[in-house]
Amino acid sequence: MSVTTPHVLALDDDPDIRRVLEDYLSSQELRVSAVATGAEMLAILESEPVDLLLLDLRLPGENGLDLARRVRETSRVPILILSGKSDEADRVMGLELAADDYVTKPFSPRELLARIRAVLRRAQAADPVERIEKELRAYRFAGWELNVRLHRLTAPDGRKVPLTNGEFSLLCAFLSAPQRILSRDQLLERSRLHSLEVYDRSIDVTILRLRRKIEANPSNPRLLTTERGAGYSFTAEVSVLR
Repeated sequence: MSVTTPHVLALDDDPDIRRVLEDYLSSQELRVSAVATGAEMLAILESEPVDLLLLDLRLPGENGLDLARRVRETSRVPILILSGKSDEADRVMGLELAADDYVTKPFSPRELLARIRAVLRRAQAADPVERIEKELRAYRFAGWELNVRLHRLTAPDGRKVPLTNGEFSLLCAFLSAPQRILSRDQLLERSRLHSLEVYDRSIDVTILRLRRKIEANPSNPRLLTTERGAGYSFTAEVSVLR
């Protein structure tokens, strides 16, 4: 295959599923590496470019969510979750923490291929916010620092404040356009939260969570304010470290 062929890395402990993934996806002009353990997955991620990670959440002796979280700490490779129909809670947690989409087992190979291609298209059509993130190291505001590459938020007193994937994406959207009013539609687009199949109200919920983490008084926010009838605004001055 050409070096430009998208590389899909699939982690699943079931050898039959790995065989199906390798045979079918390879026949659809995708390069596929199918592995059985998290150690094998991490070794490939460290040694060669990967365009999409296909990750089974239910692994013997391993936690798929922990693996997804670990990958997301150092990489923005798109993640597509494989999960059982009864694993809704894990699916939701995976989407919030790290993943771009999911497929339930047993899955249709054609549907899986369609979802893979959709995620790859979104990744290839990187929006301005994502391109900026690739060029910078961190944002600073009001004594806080958000390390974009490590997804790490540090408070003025040095505390490390954990962020979900949705909170991180939304905060980046605000920090890339400080002191501007952004509508819910703009925030959905700039933060790429639409890829998680969420709607306007999820913006409000995520903003509430962010306020609890960065505001001295979340009930009277000074950094992340509501502009009635228009949207939200990040009022602090923001500097960029490259």
